[in-house]
Amino acid sequence: MNSPTKSAVTTCAVRGVPAMVAAAALALSVAACTPAGSTAASSGGAAGQAASVPSLPVDAAAVALLPASIKSAKVLRVAIPTNEPPTQYYRTGTHDLTGVNPDVARLIGEALGVKVDIQVANFDSIIPGIAAGRYDMTVSSMTPTAERMKVLDFVDYMQIGSTVAVAKGNPQGLTENSLCGKKVGLLTGSYQLTVDVPTFDKACSTAGKRKIQVNAFQDTRQAISALTSARLDAVLADSPILNFAATQNPQIDIASKYAFTPVGVGLTKQDGLVKSVSAALAAVIKSDAYVKVLGTYGLQSSAITDARVNFAQ
Repeated sequence: MNSPTKSAVTTCAVRGVPAMVAAAALALSVAACTPAGSTAASSGGAAGQAASVPSLPVDAAAVALLPASIKSAKVLRVAIPTNEPPTQYYRTGTHDLTGVNPDVARLIGEALGVKVDIQVANFDSIIPGIAAGRYDMTVSSMTPTAERMKVLDFVDYMQIGSTVAVAKGNPQGLTENSLCGKKVGLLTGSYQLTVDVPTFDKACSTAGKRKIQVNAFQDTRQAISALTSARLDAVLADSPILNFAATQNPQIDIASKYAFTPVGVGLTKQDGLVKSVSAALAAVIKSDAYVKVLGTYGLQSSAITDARVNFAQ
């Protein structure tokens, strides 16, 4: 599995998925052995973050807005989960984190002329970690919400949807609107768990039906395993992750997709980091490098044209 470089981007498909991403299924056995809180290999600052992504010119205006502490250290500490291809996962046999989210983080580093230090963290520990000063930001498909904005600033960087995955053939005929009383796997701290499920539960109660039986997991890989072993009726998660899983696992199908909306880079509110990162992202999303990175992971349709700041979903 190779990451995109300035000279070439692998886009060959295997069962409709870019070859670079298809190898991710093999990486999960290695990734499962790596604890959250570890640091993924990540060099950078110039030359495409050591050829991990296409190189970008430094945006002088964005650099000028960097907080003094980061300008001096020339490092951005970025929290990202793992085990969820094609958004974030380890290259086979390594602790080198790849996927669209790490690569977007590296593009931001390119535009700011700083090294990106990727630190692996469970999704539900990221916001507390940023608030405590352990990380500067996260690129983890996090949906901006009013509740999250009490702690973090956000800048949009792509758009994705949510998906319901079920057993092959969808024997119960499930969609996002028919999960009442069902055993559903979700990522701990996810938008689907914290926003969608309460909304669905209200509809269930109004209809006189049981609420969703929530089963929370630290990564979506674990939820998919529970689904294929018949311990769950469905998994509700980000579309790129479940769409990819369905191409790799003949035991699951996609039942429905909904709510195609932007996700954002989450940032500490201290020192005004949002000003420099929003300026950097404005340059990133206009670049060929951004299009190439999304295309590498089969996510061309996730591209956006406006890096909005603190736009709640």
